[in-house]
Amino acid sequence: MESEEWSYEQLSDEIEAMCRSKAEEFRLLGYEYVTGKDIWDCVSRNYYKEGRPALHKLVNDIYSLKANSYMNYLTIAAYRGLNV
Repeated sequence: MESEEWSYEQLSDEIEAMCRSKAEEFRLLGYEYVTGKDIWDCVSRNYYKEGRPALHKLVNDIYSLKANSYMNYLTIAAYRGLNV
């Protein structure tokens, strides 16, 4: 089986689409003001310490994000005075 190479632009577009999809899911749950960028900021917060994750981990982190984890992230960011 031949592995397919993805360009940075293709991956960026796909990751952005996944984050938008997750934001739409949260909006269906009643979190009206969530954007794809908000999802990315929440998911990627640990990548600064760990470095770039494997693609499968990144996809899993986005699609397995729970609303409760997202709200905890927002609460902690608010306490720290971060503009989220």
